[in-house]
Amino acid sequence: MRNELKSLIAASVVFACGDNGGRDDGGATATLTPPTSSPTSTITATEPGTASETAGPTSETPTMGTGSDSNATTQSPTDPTEGVTGTSMSSDGGPKFDLGVTPDGGMACSGGGGGGEPDFSYIWIANSGQGTMSKINTVNLVEEGRYIVRPDSAGNPSRTSVNLSGDVVIANRNGGLTKVYAQAERCADTNGMPGIQTAVDGNYLPWGVEECVAWYTPMSYISQRPVAWTQGNFNKATCQWENQKIWTSGNNDDFVNADNQLDVLLVNGDTGAIEATVNVVGVNPDYYGIYGAAVDGDGNFWGSQLGVGQLVFIDRLSLQYKLWPMAMSGYGMTVDSKGYVWTCSGSGAARFDPMTETWQTVQVPGGGGCMEDGAGTLYMSGGANNIIAVDTETLVQKDVLPVPSYVHGISIDFYGYVWGVTLSEPYAYRVHPVMKTVDTFTGLTAPYTYSDMTGFALSNAGSPSG
Repeated sequence: MRNELKSLIAASVVFACGDNGGRDDGGATATLTPPTSSPTSTITATEPGTASETAGPTSETPTMGTGSDSNATTQSPTDPTEGVTGTSMSSDGGPKFDLGVTPDGGMACSGGGGGGEPDFSYIWIANSGQGTMSKINTVNLVEEGRYIVRPDSAGNPSRTSVNLSGDVVIANRNGGLTKVYAQAERCADTNGMPGIQTAVDGNYLPWGVEECVAWYTPMSYISQRPVAWTQGNFNKATCQWENQKIWTSGNNDDFVNADNQLDVLLVNGDTGAIEATVNVVGVNPDYYGIYGAAVDGDGNFWGSQLGVGQLVFIDRLSLQYKLWPMAMSGYGMTVDSKGYVWTCSGSGAARFDPMTETWQTVQVPGGGGCMEDGAGTLYMSGGANNIIAVDTETLVQKDVLPVPSYVHGISIDFYGYVWGVTLSEPYAYRVHPVMKTVDTFTGLTAPYTYSDMTGFALSNAGSPSG
């Protein structure tokens, strides 16, 4: 499943739905090379925040008006244009992705279909204190859009998830789910003004004026944190991903729940309509309910709880669920390329094998989020001012990537760089995993995201059955 997904993504990136890129052998190979950039300013990081989240909704009133302008500090890492496949490093030490060929050795698309090709060059970060979300170009570190994600701008947004079409959905911790299109050609003229009105930088438009918000689904939860796309199905005739669904979860009971149950919802990715609600019984929902979520290569739901709670699995087709006690405290979570489920926190990381239903743990300095690079390295928030690299097979710490301040969120982009998002500070760091150079984006407003901010984890996720 994972290799097929990478092949389909490769074809959609290269071909523009029918163009074979000049190849005469019928094959399609997509190679995304890391970006280069030049310094524009110098950033001095302030004191890093803490790794814990305050219980209950934030009392901070989100700021209205326009967002601040942003800029980036880059250290011009070597451009690694020669290399090998997968997430291995090129000869000069730079990450490089070769996303493969189509399953049948030919072009993935022949019939066109429009709607814009997938664009995987963005990272989407919630500005929690502002009630907005930033769209940042991972190549040049420019903020290309900022969006209010709930009508009252008081949703306290957090987790983001990017689908295989490049579009994003974001959960509001105070309730509600919002989808935003990545490309203006997909947006609809809905506000009565000629043309498409959409933000083009850090200055966001009022709710109802912004036309790249695809839909908003209100949900009356006191805590709605997890969000994760399923892969969907790729239609070669139209060059479009179809049947993409969204998993989310919410909790209505404030610390007291006599039934020990909470909701996990499956949402239509095109319309935002709730298609199914699974009442998961046998967990202690506390305030937060399910805290982190990810999908495996089959689109099944995996959710974890804050602290030492339950690991929750829901089959995408049957909607049947299973529970396992977590091995150590959880905060962030991810599914790696072999289908292992990881929970990460200040205590370290725990790896769950769905086939044997067993845990293994590694005690390393931790903090928040984590993600695997597709080649056997798990990157995780390392506490202090570090990103920790762990070997996913041996469970041994293999490297440390220093960053200017504490990062809570971890993501991998499609060029192989590791991203660290600060907690409430205005910074996001792009780190070269071999050269260890750090490029800094600034201009965020009270950021808080540590989910699949780029879509790479979704494209990389393996199946439990191998």
